Amino acid sequence: MKTLRLLAIIPTALAMSLAFTEANLAQTPTIQIGRNFQPDPVVLKGKSGGTVKSNCGNITTEPSQVIQVTESLPYLRLTVESQGKPTLLLDGPGGRFCVLADSYSGSKSELSGYWQAGKYSLYVGELSQQQYTYNLSISQKNK
Repeated sequence: MKTLRLLAIIPTALAMSLAFTEANLAQTPTIQIGRNFQPDPVVLKGKSGGTVKSNCGNITTEPSQVIQVTESLPYLRLTVESQGKPTLLLDGPGGRFCVLADSYSGSKSELSGYWQAGKYSLYVGELSQQQYTYNLSISQKNK
């Protein structure tokens, strides 16, 4: 009887362990940003676009980057550059925003201003069906 219980528990425990391992591997790393962070700018790289069609271009199901703003910042600027037409979908404490590249910003997606403390999920999208390598610059400098 004890052997049967043990045989029932082992597969369940193994399945739960694998599920937790896969969930941890799939998580996007979180970047901590506070006042006077260094180096400034922080530049992150990745692939734009994805298979999910949204009102902010083609994005992935998981965030491209996650930023934890540790304290409210009077000014922070995010700039996404790529060979394509990058978009930036930002989901954070203040709501959900889409930033499209335009001719004014030199075909970059850029968002700047006051940022309240909290966790921000960033999806770097693409208006075309392509995927491109992007650079995401995070800075407290006002150009």
